[in-house]
Amino acid sequence: MSPTELVARVQRLLLSPAAEWDAIDHEGADVARIYQSYVLPLAALAALAAFIGTSVVGIGGFRVGLVSGLVQAIVSVAVSAGAVYVMALIINALAPQFGAKQDMGQAFKVAAYAPTASWVASLIMILPMLGIVALIGGLYSLYLLFVGLPKLMKPAADKAMIYTLAVIGCMIVVGVVVFAVMRTAGLG
Repeated sequence: MSPTELVARVQRLLLSPAAEWDAIDHEGADVARIYQSYVLPLAALAALAAFIGTSVVGIGGFRVGLVSGLVQAIVSVAVSAGAVYVMALIINALAPQFGAKQDMGQAFKVAAYAPTASWVASLIMILPMLGIVALIGGLYSLYLLFVGLPKLMKPAADKAMIYTLAVIGCMIVVGVVVFAVMRTAGLG
């Protein structure tokens, strides 16, 4: 996926998610290609924005050191990439409980494209005082998950919402564990 195609996919996911999820549903699930051309560039841009915001701009006169900020940015990209894969595993593992067929490729596409709004909104972290916008992006990413999960995983119609909520609940637990480990290691 070229940079132009990446921007076009982001725009379509943000502005017409239902139609874009339909298009994604019919694409192949080349995990390496999706990581290289979509997940890593967006996660890296979000991490770069946070690095600039915390290490260069600062918050209320406080700035994180450049080396520490760079380490945090690298860890952020790695955690984002790992979270996408873990989310795909969770989506796939939960599928049978909600009348959906297990399909790791489809689960990976949901996990890779659902965080789009969160990554894009994180670009505002260049100006840390506007961080609330990143939260709004995270909420919109939940909506993207809500729209995309049923289209790609095809659960029973009456179980789509509960499937989405189960995935969100599992991801919260994973997020808390990752955050605790990172804090313990001095990286968060």
